[in-house]
Amino acid sequence: MTPIINARGTWTYTSASLELPEVKAAKQAAAMHFVDMWELQRAVGRRLAELSGAESGMVTAGAAAAMATATAACIAGTDPAKIWQLPDTTGLKHEIVMFGGRISFDSAIRAVGGTLVLAYSHDELKAALNEKTAMVYTTARGEALEKAIPLTKNAKVPILVDWAAGIPPIENLSLPWKMGADLYTFSGGKGLCGPQCSGLLLGRKDLIEASLAQSSPWEGAVCRAMKVGKEEIMGLLAAVEAWKKYDLAALDREWNRRVKKVAQLVETVPGVTTEIQTPPNGNRYPTLTVKWDESSFRLSVQECARKLRAGSPPIETLSNNNPSTVPGLHIRRNPNAPAPPARPDSLRIVAMTLQPGEELIVGRRIREVLTEARKSAGA
Repeated sequence: MTPIINARGTWTYTSASLELPEVKAAKQAAAMHFVDMWELQRAVGRRLAELSGAESGMVTAGAAAAMATATAACIAGTDPAKIWQLPDTTGLKHEIVMFGGRISFDSAIRAVGGTLVLAYSHDELKAALNEKTAMVYTTARGEALEKAIPLTKNAKVPILVDWAAGIPPIENLSLPWKMGADLYTFSGGKGLCGPQCSGLLLGRKDLIEASLAQSSPWEGAVCRAMKVGKEEIMGLLAAVEAWKKYDLAALDREWNRRVKKVAQLVETVPGVTTEIQTPPNGNRYPTLTVKWDESSFRLSVQECARKLRAGSPPIETLSNNNPSTVPGLHIRRNPNAPAPPARPDSLRIVAMTLQPGEELIVGRRIREVLTEARKSAGA
């Protein structure tokens, strides 16, 4: 194996983030003891409730595992016969309304027996809620979520809010609950910098209890295969505790410094410009966009990314390409609406996953690739 420089961000295929020192210590300490796993999850759930303000919580094997576990909980509850019956949902509420449309990860919902019902507007959401509806799933934020939650409350249908990449800031740990969400999830291996195979599921105590009933160590539970160990549980709790103490403004300054250094190096190539922005929703890290005239350089964004990946050390950058998507998977969030204009491709450098000193390697390598292309093209 050749380690890579990760300038792409917390993508699962690039092994997401690096664990915080506090996480490593907690995992090592947990590895030294035998424990009752039911007791551990409930104890950690009480602490997560204190930290988040929600009624309870649990650690899952990732945000997608939280989707599956929550779906099973809303379909089967804590009834042992129904739990054993899944993923067969004969005679059970089984419709999961996808507010906002399908996503690449909705196989987690379908795997435990959920039947997808698509709703793209608040009117469609209201119309979709009926006696067969077990849960509403959404990645919505802001006003769209604020308007959706009262509709689910009126119908007495729980809503699962998926903000997998929503931390940092750590304040988001409480926000969905304050907005009225019944359940919500974050990835543990992305911005939280916890164990890669971990996630948080927070919300109503009765639904967390039902989620635990669907999970390991229960034999016969539909989500038994999505096992999470004591090391991941304690490691993720340590990550949440750590983020409660971290200075995000100081981290932002350091992340900005790194991408600014990359910008300084690549802007020495005539015809190359850069821009630094922080996305407003998930993955909120300073991100550098590198631009050049692809026709005059005779070098596309994807060709540049391939050259960086093929170098030594390999450098993974962010672009419109997603190499971890199942071939043939194409999801239009709303097939009834006009297709949105294609987003122009661009080479982007995400600060958060760059390690100290790597900004120099990345900047010099991009400068080298662009300089070679410019010379070859006679630009």
